[in-house]
Amino acid sequence: MNYKKLVIIILLVPQVLFAQKKEENNGLQQRAYLVKTLTKIADPVLMALSKGELVKTMPIESRNSLDRTGCTYLEAFGRLMAGMAPWLELGPDNTVEGKLRKKYIDLSIACIKNATDPDNPDYMNFRKHPTTQSQALVDAAFLAQALLRSPNQLWGKLDDQTKKNVINAFNLTREMNAYGNNWVLFSSEIEAFFLKYDKVVDRSRLDRAIDLMVSWYKGDGIYGDGPNFHYDYYNSFVIHPMLLETSLELKNANLDTANLYPIFLDRARRYATIQERLISPEGTYPPVGRSLSYRFGAFQLLSKIAYMHELDKGIEPAQVRCALYTVIKRQIEMPGTFNSSGWLNIGFAGHQPEVGETYVSTGSEYLCSEAFIILGLPSNDPLWTAADASWTAKKAWNGETMIIDHTLTPDIIGADVYKERKK
Repeated sequence: MNYKKLVIIILLVPQVLFAQKKEENNGLQQRAYLVKTLTKIADPVLMALSKGELVKTMPIESRNSLDRTGCTYLEAFGRLMAGMAPWLELGPDNTVEGKLRKKYIDLSIACIKNATDPDNPDYMNFRKHPTTQSQALVDAAFLAQALLRSPNQLWGKLDDQTKKNVINAFNLTREMNAYGNNWVLFSSEIEAFFLKYDKVVDRSRLDRAIDLMVSWYKGDGIYGDGPNFHYDYYNSFVIHPMLLETSLELKNANLDTANLYPIFLDRARRYATIQERLISPEGTYPPVGRSLSYRFGAFQLLSKIAYMHELDKGIEPAQVRCALYTVIKRQIEMPGTFNSSGWLNIGFAGHQPEVGETYVSTGSEYLCSEAFIILGLPSNDPLWTAADASWTAKKAWNGETMIIDHTLTPDIIGADVYKERKK
């Protein structure tokens, strides 16, 4: 044998193996991990609530000495459902995952029934409360978000009496007025639900949200949380997702007379691009602003825009998949994330009670489920089937080819312009 050729082959083998590894597709394994993680988060809530035992078994951790029972149960359930709904909406099938979805669809239906039945011990508070004030408006909106995201498997599977109970529960929230900040979108999200399913709509609550969000736009895909800019993740926790969902229902009902939905989508796409660039090569992100204990729920919008197939040109779905997977895995596996019974603890990376603001309690933590929206894309979607890809910061710090960043071309739609277009 030619020893020179043998040496060349030996030297090339590691390079060939490395190239194969570089092109490896872990999409389906990453999906399986995310499904397992989502169901692990969900189990304590859904298992207890489906039996009417949530109030009896759910712990309440909070820095606030005031009673949080007026909101924490609806917080846990509404926020969890909002993140799970796109995955559940895929429906059951004969695959292992499809059978698992069937289990969680059935559990969720039982939970919605119990949560909105006035005669059930787990009937949830949808009104103003002496200590938690109007917090019920917030988390009723997350439950409405779930039902908007799953018209077939959640709303469509409810019996007629439960549908009436849900509508009655959401009607109670109309007794509460939203503060002049991101809360206006909680009112509008509930009205978007009514617009889609009940048709009896309070247009003033819809119009107020749209008018104010138009006037609060700061540029480059970022809204103020009220008139002022706040450096936090509320553009993703609440603002962009609920503004998109509200304006989409207006569009579907031919009520988006100013044709704002495409503008809102452009802005949301830009903010998702910024979010993708915030994820470090190691899967970390800046702990900036309030509500950090919602963990990777901070990336709801990035997950939603990927789910909608609306990512900016140059951002591949697989790089978003790999980025979100890395962030979720890093945070969820921190020791102390769960208590001994499987409930989420307050914290950003593990158990850090000091991270929880006075409005945060155990139920608040379940907003993290919003990062799992991409699971609503079926397993044969390119997001899951494409080879692993580096996200932007990883490319940048590895010296790989990357796309330069551009601000969103200014769209100068302010309050005055909007009013003219609305005419």
